[in-house]
Amino acid sequence: SVNMRIISGLHRGRRINMPKKLVIRPTTNLGKESLFNILNNSFDFTHSIVLDLFSGTGGISYEFASRGCVSITSVDINKKSTDFIKSVSDKLMLNLNVIKSDIFRFINITKSNYDIIFADPPYNMELKKYEELITNIFKNKLLKIDGVMIIEHSKINSLKELKNYKETRIYGGCCFSFFKI
Repeated sequence: SVNMRIISGLHRGRRINMPKKLVIRPTTNLGKESLFNILNNSFDFTHSIVLDLFSGTGGISYEFASRGCVSITSVDINKKSTDFIKSVSDKLMLNLNVIKSDIFRFINITKSNYDIIFADPPYNMELKKYEELITNIFKNKLLKIDGVMIIEHSKINSLKELKNYKETRIYGGCCFSFFKI
């Protein structure tokens, strides 16, 4: 099985074994560390409400939880993913709100708003789906006024032309694009 490590916070250094059949492409440690350094400058995690879309193995959710976020919702369409995240959440007592749903459906029905929205869609998702994701998140007011939405994507896609785009940071093969109101 593959190991995933929590980088910081209460559960710092803790390794989580991922079942082989769930090995999707987790965010690299370098990427995670860099992302959380950026967020740390703008947010007090203990007051932050977080939405993790396409949460996969839950790596990003565990980082937020380990840093003491007040509320974290992890959404993925894959039952193996949501079952795995629930089991880790129970074991580490992380209190994650795990939802099995199609992401596009979820963002159209949820009534919550969030300080931080992180999305890590499949790298092969087409640009118009990225556009639909971002448009609907802003249209449905899922992001708080001073919140941030971060999309992880490959260098193949540029999201610069999309509405509410602010900047992209690149770490190795992965890019984080930031969107704000």
